[in-house]
Amino acid sequence: MSAVANPATVGECLRVGAGFSQGDRNWIAEQFATLDARLAGFHADATELEVSVKDREARGQKVTLECWIAGRQKIVTTSSEEDLHAALNDVRDDLRRRLNDAKTRQEPRHNKHLRDIPQPQGEVDESEDPARVDAETA
Repeated sequence: MSAVANPATVGECLRVGAGFSQGDRNWIAEQFATLDARLAGFHADATELEVSVKDREARGQKVTLECWIAGRQKIVTTSSEEDLHAALNDVRDDLRRRLNDAKTRQEPRHNKHLRDIPQPQGEVDESEDPARVDAETA
């Protein structure tokens, strides 16, 4: 991926949604700091993250992390872990996996258009390939 002038970071792109206060934002950003390396390939202006929790600290709490990157489908990860810290780590790790999967899908080996372009065939110098010389003279 080409270098990005203004790379996305969790600190720049993270919003806290329902169930969290602005006071929780820094703590959550620290938990998600390992995503910075994965997000760095995207422009900060075109990347958004939002984390929310439903029924915080209750038995059925559900943490949701949504990621919007321009030109890509929205990625939504959820966790029903009862421990908030574990749930945040769960959605973070799932988002990292999905970003890696999305990157892999966009590499040229998975792009039919790029695979179908014929590669230039260079002429083979027979002096460099003794097996070919032996096969032709035999």
